[in-house]
Amino acid sequence: MNYNKDKRIVMTLDAGGTNFVFSAIQSNKEIIDPIRLPSNADDLEKCLNTIVTGFEQVKSHLDDNPVAISFAFPGPADYPNGIIGNLNNLPAFNGGIALGPMLKEKFKLPVFINNDGNLFGYGEALAGYLPYINNLLEKSGSPKRFNNLVGLTLGTGFGASIISNEEMMIGDNSNAGEAWVLRSKLHRSMNAEETVSIRAIQRVFAEKSGIDIKDVPTPKEIYEIGTEKIQGDKSAAIEAFQEMGENLGDAIANILTLIDGIAVIGGGISGASSLFLPEIVKEMNSEFTLLDGTKLNRLPVKVFNLENKIELEEFIKGDKKEISVPYSNKKVSYDPMPRIGVGISKIGTEKAVGIGAYSFALHELDKRS
Repeated sequence: MNYNKDKRIVMTLDAGGTNFVFSAIQSNKEIIDPIRLPSNADDLEKCLNTIVTGFEQVKSHLDDNPVAISFAFPGPADYPNGIIGNLNNLPAFNGGIALGPMLKEKFKLPVFINNDGNLFGYGEALAGYLPYINNLLEKSGSPKRFNNLVGLTLGTGFGASIISNEEMMIGDNSNAGEAWVLRSKLHRSMNAEETVSIRAIQRVFAEKSGIDIKDVPTPKEIYEIGTEKIQGDKSAAIEAFQEMGENLGDAIANILTLIDGIAVIGGGISGASSLFLPEIVKEMNSEFTLLDGTKLNRLPVKVFNLENKIELEEFIKGDKKEISVPYSNKKVSYDPMPRIGVGISKIGTEKAVGIGAYSFALHELDKRS
């Protein structure tokens, strides 16, 4: 699917605990200036009125009628039915609110709601990292193509999404891709999120540098210390990101053991990838040791750092071969090198989420028709 030239318009929303940001997308591009309104997170009537008002304002700026509403909203939620559950940052919705049906009734439009992690992965699969990699493979003459992607978002939390053959895996309880509850490799009593998020980097930096956690710098500052852009405990900064990378590499390996595809990372921490991405790939290419001492590869495929120029070239080159078809004079090309890779979003997390919301709505509409 490619919606780059699709003229249909979808109204969107980026829902946060403080502000709601409304917009509209056409042909994978934002076509109005975003409208920002306070969320009124603890007052249900005001919050719902804000959502309706926001979409009404968006619609008033459009030259053509929209075909759907599609947006990211925090969970837990029953996303297919548009019912939002108990939310920490939007307490007005506690008890369960039928937000999707309300908007459908008000605007007489199909309404699609997902979490931002799912929409990030969907945007990357349809218009981001997956087509980027497949275009490089096509240009090189490789017969290899990738159809599966795991999108990972790193920040205050740890989100994941699974996209296979242009379909989003949501799960029977809207809980597919809940990678944040994977077990941490280095801290077995903790979930993965506690060891790969912003607070994990700050905690390890505080421990290694011997400072109080209340005085710890931001992850951006820790990255700048580690890359010598500002002064500080460089060793502690590097160790903080390397430990995070090892934990994250183990989590991604667990996911890709089942999914077998490309992993793309976004979110606020992704900008520091030079300090943790090599550690991710190192962990994914590590070995198990069996009871008899036998070594076994952590994964049945080789993992490449797709942000490293040399590794990317090797990944794209692969091992193209031409073999004869038995009982025929024909030959076929194939690539016998099993491989996957990990990269950083090229289009940015916010844009990927928007494109994901747009593309998901159009894909669902096309399936219905």
